[in-house]
Amino acid sequence: MLPHTLAKAADSAAPANRGWELFPHEADTGVRGFGPTPEAAFEQAAQALTAAITDPRGVMPRRMVEMECAARDIEFLLVEWLNTLVYEMATRRMLFSRFAVHIRGTGLRARAWGEPIDAARHEPATEVKGATFTALKVARRPAGGWLAQCVVDV
Repeated sequence: MLPHTLAKAADSAAPANRGWELFPHEADTGVRGFGPTPEAAFEQAAQALTAAITDPRGVMPRRMVEMECAARDIEFLLVEWLNTLVYEMATRRMLFSRFAVHIRGTGLRARAWGEPIDAARHEPATEVKGATFTALKVARRPAGGWLAQCVVDV
């Protein structure tokens, strides 16, 4: 059972061509983001990562953290991005709910906004250990826009 939702993001403020979802994968969880650009799809995949832990709507964007990563191609960059988020969440003991991603070539610079974990309020359902190469895909969608997905180890 996935912690929060299998449905697309319920954020009514999000444009119709952006969203995220979780999908089951054996004992782990898949995260999927989609948007009009690769950057937007990466931002939405990050929302799905948070949703694997807690309801992102309950995470207040109180503090901003800057992050950078690079990889050999855009698919590996998604894994690096999500693993950078997992590292920042673990070392800062924070959850994030808002993201701004900028991709140039195979490098990524991002800002993430969130707050310290409050176990009583956030009720974390699981701990994400890291992003994997399983079901890894970053590609244009046939209907337009971009898809960014992979399975995360929980």
